[in-house]
Amino acid sequence: MKYIRQIKAPNKKNTSSIPVRMNIILGVILVLFAMLVGQLAYLQIAYGGRFEAEVQKSDQKIVSTNVPRGVMYDSKGRILVGNQPNNAITYTKGISVSTSKIKEISDALSQYIDLSDEDPTKRDLADYYLGDPKNLAKMTNRVPRSKRYNADGDAEANSVVYPLIVEEVEQQNIKFTKRQKTAAMIFKKISGAYQLSTIYLKNKDLTDDELAKVGEHLDSLPGVGIGTDWSRSYPNGNSMRSIIGSVSSEKAGLPEDNLSYYLTQGYSRNDRVGTSYLEKEYESILKGSKTLSQVEVSANNEVEDNKVTYAGAKGSSLTLTIDSKYQKMAEDTLTRVYRQAQSDGTTQYSDGAYAVAMNSQTGAILAIAGVKHNPKTNKTVDDALGVINRSFVMGSVVKGATVAGGLLSGTITPANNTLPDTPIYLPATPVKKSVYPVGTFGSLTAPSALEVSSNIYMMQLTLRWVKANYVPNKYIAMPSTAFETLRKNFAQFGLGQKTGIDLPGEVGGITGRSFDENGNVLTGSVLDLSYGNYDAYTVIQLGQYVSTIANGGYKMKPYLVKTIGENANDGKTNYVYARTNPKPQSSIPWSESQYNVIKQGFYNVVHGSNGWGTAHSLADIKPEIAAKTGTAQSFYYDPDNPGNVTPPETITLSFVGYAPANKPEIAVAVVFPNLASGNTQHYNLDVARDLFTNYFKLYK
Repeated sequence: MKYIRQIKAPNKKNTSSIPVRMNIILGVILVLFAMLVGQLAYLQIAYGGRFEAEVQKSDQKIVSTNVPRGVMYDSKGRILVGNQPNNAITYTKGISVSTSKIKEISDALSQYIDLSDEDPTKRDLADYYLGDPKNLAKMTNRVPRSKRYNADGDAEANSVVYPLIVEEVEQQNIKFTKRQKTAAMIFKKISGAYQLSTIYLKNKDLTDDELAKVGEHLDSLPGVGIGTDWSRSYPNGNSMRSIIGSVSSEKAGLPEDNLSYYLTQGYSRNDRVGTSYLEKEYESILKGSKTLSQVEVSANNEVEDNKVTYAGAKGSSLTLTIDSKYQKMAEDTLTRVYRQAQSDGTTQYSDGAYAVAMNSQTGAILAIAGVKHNPKTNKTVDDALGVINRSFVMGSVVKGATVAGGLLSGTITPANNTLPDTPIYLPATPVKKSVYPVGTFGSLTAPSALEVSSNIYMMQLTLRWVKANYVPNKYIAMPSTAFETLRKNFAQFGLGQKTGIDLPGEVGGITGRSFDENGNVLTGSVLDLSYGNYDAYTVIQLGQYVSTIANGGYKMKPYLVKTIGENANDGKTNYVYARTNPKPQSSIPWSESQYNVIKQGFYNVVHGSNGWGTAHSLADIKPEIAAKTGTAQSFYYDPDNPGNVTPPETITLSFVGYAPANKPEIAVAVVFPNLASGNTQHYNLDVARDLFTNYFKLYK
């Protein structure tokens, strides 16, 4: 047994020490935990009140509200568009305001104000009804479980279930009282507001009684306040409304097409902005600086207080170049003469009538008027903007520019400008001639050609100018640059080019085709262009063109806004931030003798002795005027029958002129497009007469 190994009992000195270490660690933990509990107890006893106050302390936020827009005045300080102050009930939305809280406020406020002029939709009423958690739960249970949960048993998204709940409400045909309908409208407005934004719950027709009742209960209506709203007012009625433009409503808010731009500029989605013409063009100036208020938001995210920290600044005012008295005269004249044309039975295809008066030396607009006619309904509407955004083939009024091109190119000279008055005979084409009988004149000088409005002279001049090869009845050929040559010359006077007037929406006109399908120059159309019977221009372009001739050759940029600044309520200027200075865009490089050829021709149109003169009936106007008339042959375009190969023939009557003839200060352009063919009336001259005589009655 000696080989059997004996196992000895363990030595007590080698026993493990782990239990001792664990006891030490647990002891330390207990000590630390006791210290933590002690510290928490100390903080609770010593600082509990302070921490509770901190939790309940209101947060402070800055919100902004709109200020009155800038006022627009006429050149004499009369208000064209102002602001009408209105008492308003406002609401500043807190942070994360619950739907039930919104319903509570809506129900309370509906006791004090009436919105019966606004009708809630079925959806509005359903949303309001579901603002009560009990109603929401009840209607939710009506929706089949299979529609509230998917195949995996998970709840469907609210965007899926809520419309089904709304349907359940609508199917119940719940009867709502008048007060509940008002509450539903309030609920809708508050629900649609952004956090910490101020909206108007009622800003028109607010009675003193409503104002008083709301004021008495403001303490129980968190976020609700009493303020002032502003609406645009127009002392002159509809005069110039199409030029002034429009402002969006609070409901419409920012235009969708420019939403991103406005948001980056600090606008709120429900802000009102200029949406057209002067209101839009000068939005950044008219809007002013918003009022800033410090809003206190409580721990439960309700607005407790609202204090103005910056009162804001109303928008800057615009003073226009237009005298509202003269503008009204221009509008009345155009309307009266157009009604006469309607009475005469010449407007069955007519587009309306348009006129503009400018300061020929500066480009300042003195009056701008338009009447738009619908041939289908025979109704007319104000359309002053048609002066800048509608284009027409104007006819012979542009012949001054054609003669100028011939002089500048050296084709004719001040001393040698006589050309044969022989019609143009193109192969397989009707004879191209003037309105008077063939053979009336053997030849004409440039001033005489302008006086009798000779189409032949302009065509003969153009053949020489572009260096065409022409054999009567047999052959005609023009360089490929023929159209470019004429159009470049017309552009010097502003014809076919945007003028740059300070209004959005201006068009550049309509340019006719230059080549046929085979790439050949449309030679007959080049000749038509030479006397104004091809390309289409706007009335403002005619105004710039005749002003360029009137002032000796400077193409002045037209403008409507004279100054920007602050004005008192009586229209007198307190301070001017900016003033529009006359801006020549280019100048005609003619000599004085070349200019005098055109100047003499325009004078002869009114004061010449030739029996074929076109505006001798205006010779009695004092001071004397110089002018050019136009008659363009055109065709009625029927949008309901665009493929009509035999459209009715029409004529367009036009006029450009300036006065006084020896020292011009006013330039006028008038057009009556698409009158019945064969019309022999002079509506263009009738309007021009009044524009000149009324101007000098007012200012001389």
